[in-house]
Amino acid sequence: MALNIKIIPVTPYEQNCTLLWDDETNEAVLTDLGGNAAEIWHIIQKKHLNLKEIWLTHGHLDHVGGVVAMRELTDTPVIGPHCDDLFLLEDLSNKTREYAKYGFEFSTNFLPTRWLNEGEVLSVGQYEFSVLHIPGHTPGHVVFYCEREKLLIAGDVLFKESIGRTDFPRGNTQDLHHGIRTKLYRLPENVVVIPGHRETTTIGHEKIYNPYVRAE
Repeated sequence: MALNIKIIPVTPYEQNCTLLWDDETNEAVLTDLGGNAAEIWHIIQKKHLNLKEIWLTHGHLDHVGGVVAMRELTDTPVIGPHCDDLFLLEDLSNKTREYAKYGFEFSTNFLPTRWLNEGEVLSVGQYEFSVLHIPGHTPGHVVFYCEREKLLIAGDVLFKESIGRTDFPRGNTQDLHHGIRTKLYRLPENVVVIPGHRETTTIGHEKIYNPYVRAE
């Protein structure tokens, strides 16, 4: 019995879409489906998984741009992010059209099946993930933490020795630093962090080596 993890880089920005599944129940979720929907659907079918939900950390196009295409293949509920990212989802068609020159697929706008708030709990099979709201990169950014597996799906909040940009519309550096220090850095040091881009890290490593936000 285990929680299986497959990180699938998608879009020209190589965003880490993550496929999580319980190998006892074959129930699966996708986090941050930014693109490559047909390819990912093929992986899910090949593994004979039951896709329960799509979870979104925030509304940037490289994290949500494949949702509409996936829902044309399978009518899967879309959960999150926090409602403060509504303005990003309402502008998705414009953004994907604008970024087509960089190789992004066009997507129409969409709304999630439901928004998320701090303290909610999501599940895939027998594994529960707590929702933490950490604004700063975007106002509605959330992350997903599985205490049982010591696993954090961090989106664009925390990277290996870096943090998310705050120079986008409605970004806020102070909010991002505060959320990392008061919520993420209080998690156990052996928690594995899957960021929105690049390689994984741990909470313990970032508390020591992250030059942007050091532990207090």
